[in-house]
Amino acid sequence: MVVSTAGTVAFDGEKLIRALDDERSARSLPWRGLAVELWEQSADLNARLGDDALCPGALHRTAVRGTMSCQYALPLLRWLGRPPEDFLVGDVADVGETALVEAGPDKRLHWDLAELYADLDRRRQSRGLTWAALGAELGCTPSRLTNLRTARQADMGLAMQVTQWLGEPAARYIHATDW
Repeated sequence: MVVSTAGTVAFDGEKLIRALDDERSARSLPWRGLAVELWEQSADLNARLGDDALCPGALHRTAVRGTMSCQYALPLLRWLGRPPEDFLVGDVADVGETALVEAGPDKRLHWDLAELYADLDRRRQSRGLTWAALGAELGCTPSRLTNLRTARQADMGLAMQVTQWLGEPAARYIHATDW
């Protein structure tokens, strides 16, 4: 499902899932095998933290829905070796270098939503916009935007809409972490 907001750019979760499924099929991996490979990307960190592998059923449900949180999308993008901008449709802003940071087995990728919020708030203020006006511009409620300040997860479509509005690559807000 392509979720579009007021702008002319949207994150196409179905396109990401098709790319994931195409690569999974090319490697002759069942969904369970893909879940294992996704877990193994951060195997050392997962073992240290006692984290479980991704559920193959959750991967399949994500494929059916075509939408996901920005945090959930990261291991998928990492496995594909592609940035989120590859899955945008519409009038995509040229934001420069979009490659994701490299992460070894002792790290995982993580969106820094507080940093995204801080940049969004600074830009909003510099343009003299209220949260309501910015929400209208982005096609969402003001609370979806202000919630980024303390959110652990956000919808991938919203995160990408914000990065595009800022004219920044998503990779600026995605870091390799050891937690």
